[in-house]
Amino acid sequence: MDQKNVRVMAPATVSNLSCGFDVIGLALGEPYDILELELTGSGTVEIAEIRGCSTLSRDPRKNVVGAVLRAIAERADNGTGFRVVLEKGIRPGSGIGSSGASAAAAAFAANELLEGIFTPHEMILFAMEGERLASGAAHADNVAPALLGGITLVRSYEPLDIVQLHVPDELWCVVIHPDTEIKTSVARGILDKHIPLDTAVKQWGNLAGLVAGLYSEDYDLIGRSLADFVAEPKRAGLISGFHELRAAALASGALGAGISGSGPSVFALCRGAESAAEVKLGMSEAMRSGGIAFDAYMSPVSPAGARLI
Repeated sequence: MDQKNVRVMAPATVSNLSCGFDVIGLALGEPYDILELELTGSGTVEIAEIRGCSTLSRDPRKNVVGAVLRAIAERADNGTGFRVVLEKGIRPGSGIGSSGASAAAAAFAANELLEGIFTPHEMILFAMEGERLASGAAHADNVAPALLGGITLVRSYEPLDIVQLHVPDELWCVVIHPDTEIKTSVARGILDKHIPLDTAVKQWGNLAGLVAGLYSEDYDLIGRSLADFVAEPKRAGLISGFHELRAAALASGALGAGISGSGPSVFALCRGAESAAEVKLGMSEAMRSGGIAFDAYMSPVSPAGARLI
């Protein structure tokens, strides 16, 4: 009997990793979105319920899950329809891939119900349609790790070419999410459209250094490479206490720290669980001293992306 229902989870992600704007991202162990998907013969997409967030639209034309599933239904072209229940564990506007996780979960779940007719590459392309709706740009630096797990590099967008990078065994990530929201479209809108050559050279060097550090498991090189000369100088002012929070991470032993995605979350990479716990504590104390409410997460880089539960 053909499968008609699936339940899927997809993880939060940290994109950019300071030096890799729009091209690099990693999967976290928590938090995550959960999506329940039913295959129907209606030829339409119905978002029946959204739990954990009252601000998201159930109109499939205005929701990232709807954008992904409508694209998949159109490609399937056989009266395919879907009924969705979405449970948001990742707050929208958090900078840790909220829209990317929902989009990835939708693409993965639909492919399961359609008996795996799409490749991982095609699922990423479908998930990118959700990102296009959310931010105006069909970027893959969140949806690729949300689908595939680990750390992914977008080598090219035209044509799309995703590379899974080596993940050192002791690489952990701490994320502090201040109780504020920054819309991705706003954070993208303040960036310069043209970058001076000397700035681009510094950024390229750091991205290459980060990739080399991952493969050689050179944690010092990883840390030295976590510097952003493109987005962070423009976006730091959107995040209250960012510089203090970054300083607290480094003082607590982080390899490096920066803005997660478009913010307001701030990430820190660490070597090992013990160091990550110290960094989480130091960053949390900085937030409390600033009187800012927040959520804190800590996990190794997750090898798993979207999956059945």
